[in-house]
Amino acid sequence: MINIGKINTLNVSKQDSSGIYLSDDSGKQVLLVDKKPRKFELEEIVDVFVYVDSDGHFAATTQIPVAQVGDIAYLEVVSVNYYGAFLEWGLTKNLLVPYSEQHHELEVDEWYFFKLFLDEKQRLVATTKLNQFVTDEIEESDFTVGQKVSLLITDQTDLGIKAIVNNGYWGLLYENEIFQTLRKGQRIDGFIKTIRDDLKLDLVLHEVGYGKVMTLTDTILQALRENGGQLAVGDKSEPDKIYALFSVSKKVFKQAIGALYKQKQIEIEKNAIRLVNSTN
Repeated sequence: MINIGKINTLNVSKQDSSGIYLSDDSGKQVLLVDKKPRKFELEEIVDVFVYVDSDGHFAATTQIPVAQVGDIAYLEVVSVNYYGAFLEWGLTKNLLVPYSEQHHELEVDEWYFFKLFLDEKQRLVATTKLNQFVTDEIEESDFTVGQKVSLLITDQTDLGIKAIVNNGYWGLLYENEIFQTLRKGQRIDGFIKTIRDDLKLDLVLHEVGYGKVMTLTDTILQALRENGGQLAVGDKSEPDKIYALFSVSKKVFKQAIGALYKQKQIEIEKNAIRLVNSTN
């Protein structure tokens, strides 16, 4: 089956003066529209992006866009004409945002968030009307605490940074739990920290729960062994210094070294930790 607006894995089924044709397992064919395609062997397997062209025909390209149908992406407007606005998204053919799908007038050289979807003619287009596709309330069965999710970073708020979770839900990263620079439009993995009573999502960028602490203890022990049994970071160290070494918050770091201390594997000072019986 050929999926419109998606990357498809197809095989080269025909090459002649009219072009290169790719087909799926059922034999359905699509024309490769690359202007200067490389040489292919018959039956060679190729990853291509498939869309419907302006004449209503299936078309395939080896160019891979930054987003596919169903995705939300942060994209730049490169031109505006009678039909609408056009976006740079990684293909030679720019992506259309019809005027009917613009929540407000779009300006050239500006960046906005868009949802990609198929219109009634199966053409891939984009919309700024995200509220049709993104909700801030979930069903209890949609997520579990600790679940790994895909995040798209959006806007700064008084509490922290909003993110779109799995292309369909709003969530929040709290300011005091962010220990790295995040940019608008960035895609990053995160985790569900809390499902609130109002069924909204609180997020973190590191694993939650004791499992994270146990993983971190091994990392700390390895770092100690590689540095002569001592590290110049302790339970009073600045959060930025801890994050630079271990990519975790100060709270998670303190839980980990606390566990190692209880196991009598390390000694803890204000700004240092060392292996028990270390010669340094």
